[in-house]
Amino acid sequence: MFRSSYRGLSAATSSLSRRASPWSIALIAVAFVVALPVLVVFAHIAMPTDGVWQHLASTVLGRYLNNTFWLVVIVGLGTLVIGTGTAWLVVMCRFPGKRLFEWGLLLPLAVPTYVIAYAYTDFLQFAGPLQSLLRETFGWEYGDYYFPNVRSLGGAATVITLVLYPYVYLLARASFLEQSVCVLDVGRTLGRGPWRLFASVAVPLARPALVGGVSLVLMETLNEFGAVQFFGVDTFTTGIYRTWFGMGEQVAAAQLAACLLTFVIVLVLLERWSRGKRRYFHTTNRYQQLPEYVLHGWRAAAATLACLLPVLVGFLLPSGILLNLALQGGDSLWGSRFIGYAWNSLGLATVAALIAVGLAVVLSYGVRMHDTTFARVAARVASMGYAIPGSVVAVGILIPFTWLDNALNTWLNNHYGYIIGLVFSGSAFILLYAYVVRFLAVSFNAVEASLGKVTPSMDAASRTLGQTAGGTLRHIHTPMMRSSLLAAGILVFVDVMKELPATIILRPFNFDTLAVRAHNLASDERLAEASTSSLAIVVVGILPVILLSMAMRRSRPGANS
Repeated sequence: MFRSSYRGLSAATSSLSRRASPWSIALIAVAFVVALPVLVVFAHIAMPTDGVWQHLASTVLGRYLNNTFWLVVIVGLGTLVIGTGTAWLVVMCRFPGKRLFEWGLLLPLAVPTYVIAYAYTDFLQFAGPLQSLLRETFGWEYGDYYFPNVRSLGGAATVITLVLYPYVYLLARASFLEQSVCVLDVGRTLGRGPWRLFASVAVPLARPALVGGVSLVLMETLNEFGAVQFFGVDTFTTGIYRTWFGMGEQVAAAQLAACLLTFVIVLVLLERWSRGKRRYFHTTNRYQQLPEYVLHGWRAAAATLACLLPVLVGFLLPSGILLNLALQGGDSLWGSRFIGYAWNSLGLATVAALIAVGLAVVLSYGVRMHDTTFARVAARVASMGYAIPGSVVAVGILIPFTWLDNALNTWLNNHYGYIIGLVFSGSAFILLYAYVVRFLAVSFNAVEASLGKVTPSMDAASRTLGQTAGGTLRHIHTPMMRSSLLAAGILVFVDVMKELPATIILRPFNFDTLAVRAHNLASDERLAEASTSSLAIVVVGILPVILLSMAMRRSRPGANS
């Protein structure tokens, strides 16, 4: 009896010790710090709305739901097809321009969605160059021909798809690069050709990465504000902004944001339910050079065209429009001040990317070490900031940090007789905090998908050889995840470069970024002047995208063997 009780006490103590390990403590700490702004916003949900919610439900809520649903469906399917197909082509096939498309397909990431929306509106509107050329060429007058209206739901969905497909492409490419040749060899020995191998072997193995990429696309689509507002498409996001900042109803806006977040959670849960108990692991450490299918004739031409079109309409054409506008007019303040704008943008993006990727590793590995319901929920809550509009996140951050600054200054004034000012809410620290909260999901999805493919038997083997949990992460997991870590860093870096609402609200005095400058001019319909800052965002973002894309290709284990 005594031995039984002792064994039970020992088991309970051991379980408590495991729960209180450094990894579990780090997981909980990161989850709480990152989720704090979201929790502050959700604290408004139970507050009364004085009939505002009922008014929204009876007037505009139906339109919000309908437009948001179709926008999500069209953009999700479009980015999945374009991103997955082009990723498979550049990884597994050889055709003219392949090396160029490896990094070229990432270029739309460097351009803000609202900037492309402005560029295409200028190009495709009735008074724009395209329709003017058609009328001059064929002698048409107004009403003689039909031309699609770009400022519509279809136009918004098309523009957003062209900008967001690199999310799926980048994670799909990283997943295809990490796949074992042995698995593909088995498929070929069973008589499967390249396309059947793609559909029945490569895509199922890449499913976690594809789902992660599409999830990012859906959340970014749900959060899109600049393009849909400019196109006059009412969605949940525009409704949140209008309710919060137009009507001044913070409680009703928080409830709309909660609906938005609930929609994202339902999507994630449905995917995980459909996956069931299936898991996708690498069962071998044999990594060889991936085989390339050499395409000839019409197949090579089709592959080149399939990769060229997204780059052409998603980057080259709008960039050309902006370049033409910049050469015709441009920003009158172009010069030394833009060095400051670029430095602010580049510095914030680099630091935020490093922090976000590091925290994503902590969260993912913490869940792997302690795979409990509480740990999974904590990680998911910490990564839900991406589903909240940037301005809502900013307000959720301002509330506690403004209180903290006021409390600190009051205490210092009472005890020492001086005030130090806004240490937290008036510095770049609060911007970095907002970026990490906003974009942690970007890095977390990429890292979790890659880490989930490492079979647990490798952890067990490493531990039996005397490695600690940290040593296993450094020596086993990190080398296998290099491509995904780089992909996560690229995504966060470019997202921070383009981030606008949170930057406008939280930036310190006299601290502007390229995105803020471009938006301020474009919102005043000064597109020619805004084109200069927009092109600067592209220039600053292109080089890291190219270099990291090349590093991804070299990072495949066994690539040089």
